Amino acid sequence: MADVFNKEERSEIMRKVKSSGNKSTELKLIAIFKELNLTGWRRNYKTKGHPDFVFLKKKIAIFADGCFWHGHDCRNTKPSQNKIYWDKKIARNKARDAEITKLFEQRGWRVFRFWECEIKQGANNKKIKKLSEQYLK
Repeated sequence: MADVFNKEERSEIMRKVKSSGNKSTELKLIAIFKELNLTGWRRNYKTKGHPDFVFLKKKIAIFADGCFWHGHDCRNTKPSQNKIYWDKKIARNKARDAEITKLFEQRGWRVFRFWECEIKQGANNKKIKKLSEQYLK
């Protein structure tokens, strides 16, 4: 079915759609924190870059990155339609991720980025275990 809006109208509508967080991934990460008995985390901490979770006392910022939106090649997440647009969009997201990571690190924070597919693996994921054992216990 053809779009009832022209390209400019559709772009204007889509610009107004704001992200409200990847709730299912964040909830899964909370469940993992509880399973590992990790405490001291805060969600939706108001700072530039908007990490999904912070451990303020440890100065650790955690980002739960969606595989599609942040360009992970774990599965077939490349759209076939409007390829140029999506390639640019994902490249901008990756550049912003690198900029935000650098900003936090310059402030003396450790930054951990977990892919959505890693979070789905649960508390047995190697990166999540390493974070828990080396930095948060």
